[in-house]
Amino acid sequence: MAHSTSHHRHDASDGIVRPRPVKPGNPAVLRAQGEDGGMKANGGPSKLEVLASGLSSGRSTPLPPDAPPSALSLSSARKQIRAQQKHRLFPSIDYAARVSHFDPKSDYRDFRGFFVLFWIGLAIMVLTTMLRNIKDTGFPFRVGVWALLGERVWQLALTDGAMVLSTSLSLPLHKIFRNSKGWLKWERGGMAVQSIYQAFWLVLWVNWPFMLGWTWTAQVFFTLHTITFLMKMHSYAFYNGHLSTTEHRLSALDNPESASTAAAVRYPRSSTHPNELDMSKEKKAHQDEEEALSELREDLALELTSPLGQVTYPQNLTWSNYTDYILVPTLCYELEYPRTERTQYLELFWKTLAVFGCIFLLTITSEEFIVPVLHDASIRLNSISSTSETLLIMSETISLLLFPFMVTFLLVFLVIFEYVLGAFAEITCFADRHFYSDWWNSCDWLEFSREWNIPVHHFLRRHVYGASRPYLSRNMSTLVTFLLSALGHELVLGCITKKLRGYGFLAQMLQLPIVALQRTRWVKGKRLFNNICFWISMILGLAGLCSLYVLV
Repeated sequence: MAHSTSHHRHDASDGIVRPRPVKPGNPAVLRAQGEDGGMKANGGPSKLEVLASGLSSGRSTPLPPDAPPSALSLSSARKQIRAQQKHRLFPSIDYAARVSHFDPKSDYRDFRGFFVLFWIGLAIMVLTTMLRNIKDTGFPFRVGVWALLGERVWQLALTDGAMVLSTSLSLPLHKIFRNSKGWLKWERGGMAVQSIYQAFWLVLWVNWPFMLGWTWTAQVFFTLHTITFLMKMHSYAFYNGHLSTTEHRLSALDNPESASTAAAVRYPRSSTHPNELDMSKEKKAHQDEEEALSELREDLALELTSPLGQVTYPQNLTWSNYTDYILVPTLCYELEYPRTERTQYLELFWKTLAVFGCIFLLTITSEEFIVPVLHDASIRLNSISSTSETLLIMSETISLLLFPFMVTFLLVFLVIFEYVLGAFAEITCFADRHFYSDWWNSCDWLEFSREWNIPVHHFLRRHVYGASRPYLSRNMSTLVTFLLSALGHELVLGCITKKLRGYGFLAQMLQLPIVALQRTRWVKGKRLFNNICFWISMILGLAGLCSLYVLV
């Protein structure tokens, strides 16, 4: 035994392969490791010392003394990697140049946990409200707004159905315009007839709730729905009117001697950038001199064909097509839309449930945090005559409404753009679900108007800005678009509050000079500062407009 032990302790330079030392089983010995990850057991060499000496650890066949340099390099690399894989008693931490998730330079975009936290916070609000009401009144909820929601609900439903049904007159009217050979052609008198019908239609349905004496809750729903279907009807009529004119031009080219050879007019798509309108016009004007008659026919035929190539005008002039357009969640008419393969009924169920959940939360917020504040402020204002006290009460009222209106705004955004439009997209298999973008990062009001309500933005860009560009400059077209949008907002606020004060119109028109100021070289590029200004003006504006319309 002694001979054997002394034999194994001979110097390794004699080339004899010796057995691998047995791993000690004593935990105290296992913990006796150096900083380099090696181990000195029974006075033997550490692992790194073995590596440095070129001796084998017993895990691989040792290299002969005359091994080539490439083999020696590979063997050394393997041994270094094994040494690095050895666990330390205190594991090292890998540090690198990284930014936090909220840093502006971060690529991290998944903040869904805050979305979950938002709903949990609302659930806590509802629970505490219920407990407070049980303590004060013995009932979990107040009944004021709930009673308003159920008042004349069948009358509201029948009236809303009649309003939607009345828009379908645009289809037979358009068939008359298309088949007419005289003054009722679209480019002659048809456009005027359609415009007059839309004006009478709007006046009728805006005044209808006033004649029936509806509550403000019914006014909110019906007014917004009326404005929505006015835009839908306008888009359907004017786009098909443009296609009927294009069809007449294409048919007239069968006799090119008497037909117009002017360039084909391409109707602005909802996705067309405003700058592309001018570029397309200039390009076509440059090509007019060289354009052949066959190219003009091709341009006109392409205008009559859907972007997906499956439908050609006038194949779309059917009741099924119009019904489908009424249901799809868009305000801009197209011959056809991209579709999903099937309806996901589970997704439709959750979105429908979320709609009623949001309405419930909106009712709780209004009942508990908005209506009582406005009612109390109204009583106090009626009992004073001092201007300073009036301003103090108005300031206090606005401060108390800041948070409730911020919650209300977010809930209205979710219920409309995420759940209602999402549910109708599932019902109709409408594939384009891009109803909003990251408006919460907006730096000015123009950016917000583009991002937060994409269907309305597409409508205004296509049927207002795009329609006015051949006659007006870019700045004037932008002004006309903002003016029409401001009038629409004032109409909605006036119908809801039954007051025409002009506060909403003035507030929206003031956005243009504010945007011009934000785009100066002193402010432009400061995204954080501009986003802070946007949110402050948004929160103050909502509470301030409500206080002005209700109390003044």
